[in-house]
Amino acid sequence: MGHYVPHTDGELATMLASLGLSSLDQLFDCIPAALRLARGLDMADGLSEPDTLEALAGLAGRNHADLVCFAGAGAYDHGVPSATRALPFRSEFVTAYTPYQPEVSQGVLQALFEYQTMVARLAGLPIANASLYDGAAATVEAVNLAGAATGRETMWVSGGLHPHWRAVLRTYAAGSGHRLVDVGLRNGVTDWSLVTDGEKEPPGALVVASPNYLGCLEDIGAARSVADANGARLVVAADPVSAGLLRSPGEQGADVVVGEGQPFGTPLSFGGPYLGLFACRTELVRRLPGRLVGETVDVEGRKAYVTTLRAREQDIRRERASSNVCTNQTLIAVCCMVQLAWLGTGGLRELALRCARATRYTREALLAIPGVEPLVDAPVLREFAIRLPVDPATVVDRLAEDGFLAGVPVGLAQGVVTDEREGHDGLLVAATERRTRAQIDAYAAAMEKALA
Repeated sequence: MGHYVPHTDGELATMLASLGLSSLDQLFDCIPAALRLARGLDMADGLSEPDTLEALAGLAGRNHADLVCFAGAGAYDHGVPSATRALPFRSEFVTAYTPYQPEVSQGVLQALFEYQTMVARLAGLPIANASLYDGAAATVEAVNLAGAATGRETMWVSGGLHPHWRAVLRTYAAGSGHRLVDVGLRNGVTDWSLVTDGEKEPPGALVVASPNYLGCLEDIGAARSVADANGARLVVAADPVSAGLLRSPGEQGADVVVGEGQPFGTPLSFGGPYLGLFACRTELVRRLPGRLVGETVDVEGRKAYVTTLRAREQDIRRERASSNVCTNQTLIAVCCMVQLAWLGTGGLRELALRCARATRYTREALLAIPGVEPLVDAPVLREFAIRLPVDPATVVDRLAEDGFLAGVPVGLAQGVVTDEREGHDGLLVAATERRTRAQIDAYAAAMEKALA
């Protein structure tokens, strides 16, 4: 395969020297050894293309893609209608992906404008951008925006924010200079008093997720009061599906709303690509990261769409920029827009209601099993955490043999559970509108068998 690699030995040596590394293997030391292939692919030499594809399909077939999914933790097994699969993959959208001269692609810009409008309504805020890479990236950009708007480096981050998102925040903070203060949970929700009594430096932002990583609904109004008392911006990482039943974060006082758009039109796809949602108040629009599509008229008075307020962007005012994002997830955003348009207001409410009902039925079925207890008691919407009498990771492995993806182990090691009682960590379980009563009953039966 060496003749397919475009870099010369000299170029590789220069790159490694600039990084202070002695070999290419060192470049991948950050990846655990157990995940790295220490040998070549087990494939015969000289295979034809059809034979190669068949061999690779056999390897891919070893993934358990057919498990009934009760896992969530930021990625959810929602249905994707045929219309959502078909329309965004028309050649007009696919071939115009992230155009360098965007005004030429009026259809794509109109789709992004509609996407922005829908995201703004979900968030309850007036302005939304044309998307970011994923929920974690959107959260980082929100912290950058808040820091630039307040001139402060300290940020208070709820322990209920997804642990992976908090890890991404820490990575960025190491370079940006932001100081992150973790705020613990009490009975599944953020207890802001754990930090306000001892922290002397005022924050630029409070970052809270609702529903949070444990599925619990946070009191955004209480977070707004703490933010006001400290002159901080309030960043809410929201589950967009919850907008079908709950008041929007913007209505409850959020300055910036971020989220993961995967539930709308994007299958699980083994982890990506996904979609970062981002909305904010009007006074923050000049600090908005990424692209922003606006509606105007051309010289003949016809409706037209343009990328607007570009003077805020990094390619023009780089010395004042708080972000280096100049693009967006066009194709995934179009999928999201089509799905939301397909659902409409009534459909979104029905989706959220079906998720809530499936979650309640699943939770009651599991808590009826001897030895299973709630990990926390706060109200939930479509995801919840339970305490098991055995190691959750073992249960996940056992239920996979019965055809179920049982959930995601969660606990003290991830910094989201403050209960120090003796016992095992918990299992995070999610139920979407795709889960039927028969599937839930079979899952609970398999769980009871695994715990016996």
